[in-house]
Amino acid sequence: MTRAASSESPVARRILIGVGLLFLALFLALPLVVVFVQAFAKGWPMFVDAIGQPDARAAIRLTLLVAAISVPLNCVFGVVASWAITKFDFRGKSLLISLIDLPFSVSPVVAGLIFVLMFGAQGWFGPWLIAHNWKVIFAVPGIVLATVFVTFPFVAREIIPLMAEQGRDDEEAAVSLGASGWQTFWHVTLPNIRWGLLYGVLLCNARAMGEFGAVSVVSGHIRGLTNTMPLHVEILYNEYDFVGAFAVASLLASLALVTLVLKSLLEWRFGYHQARSAH
Repeated sequence: MTRAASSESPVARRILIGVGLLFLALFLALPLVVVFVQAFAKGWPMFVDAIGQPDARAAIRLTLLVAAISVPLNCVFGVVASWAITKFDFRGKSLLISLIDLPFSVSPVVAGLIFVLMFGAQGWFGPWLIAHNWKVIFAVPGIVLATVFVTFPFVAREIIPLMAEQGRDDEEAAVSLGASGWQTFWHVTLPNIRWGLLYGVLLCNARAMGEFGAVSVVSGHIRGLTNTMPLHVEILYNEYDFVGAFAVASLLASLALVTLVLKSLLEWRFGYHQARSAH
């Protein structure tokens, strides 16, 4: 009789668990510890001074601003796209799904170069933008565009399977009872997808704050103006300002840890509600 996969010997289980824990320690826990140790290597006053530098504050403000713009835009796009894909049949649905997955297959650096070719001084729309005194590349709008591009699949990809699994029966019943489209969405669809939506927004926000490649191409690395936190860390590290670099990096690491905790809570909450709905 073939032995079940779950009936591995205690020794094999311990080896597998040990390998997994060792991998996590070497590639996750240890780097995080190093970041915080280096950030406070010269004491709390030096850490506060590094965070309080004008360029560091500007990078933090810009990072929060870009996230505050790109995350709501992607939230709206993700909900609208998911609604259209799962609730309606139309030509081009497969193409829309493929376009949503495009940022997963395109390098962020390539995405940044695409925006440079479109909106740069020598790009397709560059002369027109210059004539109207509008600046996209090497300015905040270009950073926002690049961030929106690399993050827009996250919300949609979290709620498309959820909405597809729920089907259309509830919405059709609400419409048959006289509910408008907005009422149907607000009172029927949104309560069913709220945990998946929050999960997607959380992942989108984490990627928006930590994006480096695409933003690096379109930002121009102008200190105090177009440097986000990841770009500012790179500049400080290249200038051998290790305390400053690790201090700003520790803020990003803290955001990652907060994201991890919230992600775990949402997974628990989402799984709990799914289990209740199954019963």
